[in-house]
Amino acid sequence: MDQTENPALQSEAMISLRNLRVSYGDREILHGISFDVMRGETLVILGGSGSGKSTLLRTLVGLERPSSGEIWLKGKNIAAISNEEMDEIRKKIGMSFQGGALFGSMSVGENVALPLREHTKLENPTIEIILRLKLDQVGLAGFENYMPSQLSGGMKKRAAVARALAMDPEILFFDEPSAGLDPIIAAGVDELILDLKKAFHMTIIVVTHELASAFLIADRMVLIDKGNVVAIGTTQEMRASTHPRVRQFLDRVPEPEVSQELDYLQMLTEENRRPSR
Repeated sequence: MDQTENPALQSEAMISLRNLRVSYGDREILHGISFDVMRGETLVILGGSGSGKSTLLRTLVGLERPSSGEIWLKGKNIAAISNEEMDEIRKKIGMSFQGGALFGSMSVGENVALPLREHTKLENPTIEIILRLKLDQVGLAGFENYMPSQLSGGMKKRAAVARALAMDPEILFFDEPSAGLDPIIAAGVDELILDLKKAFHMTIIVVTHELASAFLIADRMVLIDKGNVVAIGTTQEMRASTHPRVRQFLDRVPEPEVSQELDYLQMLTEENRRPSR
C-alpha cells in the first residue's frame, strides 16, 4: 500500500492497522497485525499474559514505535509521524490506565484538570466547570477535593476515566478496566463504559482478559495470541468459533504442560495422603 493512502478513507474505520510489527531489541512481539476499528464501536482486545495485547495498546496510543507497518488514525499514519504531530493527535484520544495512574500528590479535581492545563489556554474558571462536568459524568460529583488515597478502587478507576474524558476525545482507550476490582464494582465500571458509548458515540478500545466484562461491553472482539491475531468478530461469532485457540481461551482450558504439572502435583498430594505402612 502507498504510504500516503489512508485505508480508513475507503471505509468507516476510525483506526486501521496494516502489517504492524513491534520489536523489543531482537525480539519481535507483534507479528504483522492488521485489522480495523470502526467509528463508534467498542472493540475489545483479548489475550492471555504475554500475548502482546498490552504492547498493541501502547503502540496504538503512541507510547511504542512500531518496527514496521502502518497505523492510520485521524488521517495520519502515526507509525511515521513526528513526535510533535503525535502530540497533537493525543489531544483527541483518552487513555485510562490499568491502575488509574492518578497523581497521589494532587486532588481528584487537579488530576482531571491536568490535561486541560497542559494542552489548552482555558481560563481557570472554565477549567473548574469542565472538571466538575467530567466528574459528574462518571458518578463522582462533589469529589474534586478528595485525594486519590481517599478513594476506593472503583472510584479511582472512575476518576481516571474522568481525566481521560477531559479533552473530549474521539477515541477512548481502557487498559484492564476491571483489574483488581470485586465483581460488583467491576460491573459498575462496565456500565460506565456502556453509558459513555451511548452518550457520546465515541470509539472505545478495551484491553482485558475478563471474559464476562468483554462479552458485556464489546461490539467486536479481537483475540491476540503470541503476537498474532487469532480471530476477530462479533461476540456471537466469537462464542460460535471452532478455532482451537479461541475455544481454549473462552473455555479456560490450560496449556498441556500446565495440565501435566497439575497432574503431577495431584499425584504427589495423593501419595502424601496415603497412610504409611
